[in-house]
Amino acid sequence: MGKLGLVEVPIVDYGEAEEAMAAYRAEGEARAVALGNKGPVRYGVDGRLHPDIVASYTEHGFYIFTGVLGADELAEIEADVAAMLDRAPITKGAEVDRHGRPALGTGLQGRNVSWVRPLSDPLGGTNAAHGRHPAKMFEPRPPAEAPEWVVQLFLGSLQFSEACLRVYGHPDMLRVAEAINGPDFTPFNEAVWIKQPGLGGSVAWHQDGWTHWDGPLMDEHTHGFNFMGQLYGCNAVNGLWVLPGSHRRGKIDIKAMVDEAGSDRIPGAVPLLCDPGDVAMTSRQAIHGSFANTCSEPRVTINFGFHRRSSVLGVTSGGVHNDVAVYDEDRIERRSRAIMWAIDARARHFPHEDRYAYAPFAGREDEFRWGPEAAAELRDYNLLDLGI
Repeated sequence: MGKLGLVEVPIVDYGEAEEAMAAYRAEGEARAVALGNKGPVRYGVDGRLHPDIVASYTEHGFYIFTGVLGADELAEIEADVAAMLDRAPITKGAEVDRHGRPALGTGLQGRNVSWVRPLSDPLGGTNAAHGRHPAKMFEPRPPAEAPEWVVQLFLGSLQFSEACLRVYGHPDMLRVAEAINGPDFTPFNEAVWIKQPGLGGSVAWHQDGWTHWDGPLMDEHTHGFNFMGQLYGCNAVNGLWVLPGSHRRGKIDIKAMVDEAGSDRIPGAVPLLCDPGDVAMTSRQAIHGSFANTCSEPRVTINFGFHRRSSVLGVTSGGVHNDVAVYDEDRIERRSRAIMWAIDARARHFPHEDRYAYAPFAGREDEFRWGPEAAAELRDYNLLDLGI
């Protein structure tokens, strides 16, 4: 057994495409290093996020913050993710875990566990999520002993992991969110991605947003961004790839790009190269995707995103992350409570840190104390996700 109790399987390759894939990875790694959009969180003399970081993120569509999560916090995250896997349904569709107990998510309305066939691409070339994954990724042949399904994603993760909740309330990450989306920023959604070694599936190239491409609010930040905290780090095999600058080009014909390339290896893309504890920030408008994880290392990502309030308020969702609904003030307020509980949970656990002050709830901090009652209110909170 390997990390998180995951079964170790023989490492596979891309068959006849392995040599081309290896060259593509090496070229992408060199481009990624040359960009220079990586370093610790820094602030200017005015106390705001350093303008060089804002400029780099705005230019490239992603930035990697190094050393955000320390060793002790990573150990807590690892323990919680291991517990989530231990509580997962024994297979897709099951209601019990491998111990015969009610599985994680039992009794909840929201979708909490997402599965994938080993090394497969379930979305590419389909109409799923408004058809935003238009081109199929290459699917390596899985090992003979591979299970039929593997867990790839836990949704609504804040209700299952206090360690993930505390990451969500990290003061530096919330200050970054404020710098990009304004002090009244709103949530998007949260998840834990698990790209299992030798089994984890791919996610076809896509741009996340769907509501504002042709609207008056459209610019390089309109559809928000995702933070991606890395438990074990990530590399060119198991990590996310991004096409730098694509977030500034509007809606792009990805299928045409793939057809022109003659494969799923889009020219110019770069991998996120992270160490344990790094947190990457990626625009949802950037073209991004990931290949099947054929290496021996898992990639575990603590994912959480934020939007501008102006991009969300009064908008009708597209039904990808939840049911179709209009995002009014009440819904935004109810969904944003999770930020306040996260801030308090983190402040209690890390009292040496400067507590972040979330402007929309200024003066109401005493209403949001983390404990059993707040945990009960988080049940099915992800039904209120704000997807645009």
